[in-house]
Amino acid sequence: MSRRTVLAAAAVDAAVAATATPVLASGGLSGAPRAKRPVSNRFWTSHADWSAGTANGTRAVSGARPAVEIAEAAGRTDYPDPHTGKTATWEYARWTSPVHRPAVPATEVVASWNARTPTGTWLQVELQGTYSDEAKTPWYVLGRWTSGDDKEKDIRRTSVDDQSDGKSSIWTDTFSIDDTTTGLRLVSYRLRLTLYRKPGATATPTVWRLGAMASAVPDRFTVPASTPGLTKELTVPRYSQETHVGQYPEYDNGGEAWCSPTSSQMIIEFWGRRPTADDLAWVDPSYADPQVCHAARYTFDYQYAGCGNWPFNAAYASTYKDMQGVVTRLASLTELESLIAAGIPAITSQSFLKEELTGAGYGTAGHLMTVIGFTSKGDVIANDPASPSNSAVRRVYKRREWENIWLRTKRYNSTGKVVSGTGGVCYLYFPTKLSAKQKAALADVGIR
Repeated sequence: MSRRTVLAAAAVDAAVAATATPVLASGGLSGAPRAKRPVSNRFWTSHADWSAGTANGTRAVSGARPAVEIAEAAGRTDYPDPHTGKTATWEYARWTSPVHRPAVPATEVVASWNARTPTGTWLQVELQGTYSDEAKTPWYVLGRWTSGDDKEKDIRRTSVDDQSDGKSSIWTDTFSIDDTTTGLRLVSYRLRLTLYRKPGATATPTVWRLGAMASAVPDRFTVPASTPGLTKELTVPRYSQETHVGQYPEYDNGGEAWCSPTSSQMIIEFWGRRPTADDLAWVDPSYADPQVCHAARYTFDYQYAGCGNWPFNAAYASTYKDMQGVVTRLASLTELESLIAAGIPAITSQSFLKEELTGAGYGTAGHLMTVIGFTSKGDVIANDPASPSNSAVRRVYKRREWENIWLRTKRYNSTGKVVSGTGGVCYLYFPTKLSAKQKAALADVGIR
């Protein structure tokens, strides 16, 4: 499974928390009640959005897909790449978002961005927030990213470890309040985007989407059962990560840990996008499904030493023509049904013991799979990349079991220790051109 463990497998030694009683609101496919959303998304995507931020050497670009890019250098800096041992000089420009106050005072925040970075360019995303006690966080680095992988001209894509102020920490790609039992929350934040290129160059990163998911999912070992409301299955390509065991071990030991990029590639191809022959020329021609190897290479986080960095996967999806990708949380299977009904599959993150998911045949501290539909009984149809072959990828999992392992925030591991669960994390990939129904389904889960 993925080497990505939720919140870095931080020890959760607190006593078992009581399951929260959900606040109900109308909604869903049949108008049935659903839990009030403990999630608040904010994404900057429009020309008005980019114009509203603070520009330091950047410019807002209008057109069919508004963006922000370098207009002129605001300064120069040296960056010692910890993964190459080389130090290079870069010129940069910055864009800083307005302060955003999420609807949910947050215990966790995960950023997403969609961008193009020509060879020799890269970007950095940072967050600074204000706590409920009015103190501010430092500027936390949420990722240093490039869509390229030129060994001479590009930096190595990386998260940044060891960031904490004693109240909150960054766990690979997730801002997290250290002790949620104190009542401390993040009540506002702003994002800072720094775009880099070689001094004197004219190339520029172009960023179409930047934002974050803020959430405060209550501590819970179980979640209320939802009522099935949809029978539908989407036709999504099927790829097994196990096909690639032993291939390119420099990218997280090969395919056995490639659940995230394998799932990403399935959804990208569902939307009709795929790498070109030139893109895949580096892959050994004897390997089946070379596009999965490609996805692993271009989602690889050199600090985390894995392909399961959530924002890096969403950013990879956006490198395909007119594609967008975000990381968010969903509040229920009802919300996931609404997306499937609109023709939008989702990549979900979950962790479980072998006995907690009938038919899986494995247990995992963190695994990504693709939800493509629901049976007439409401059970979950998933393309599970942890399958022995492509033909075995389609699985049907019991609704109640799957719902619980995905939406809970706490669980017991194989030693009986309390550790964290994913709380409904998912990736959503979708093209820029959508039907009215698809736009409405995304808006209903806070994605615009």
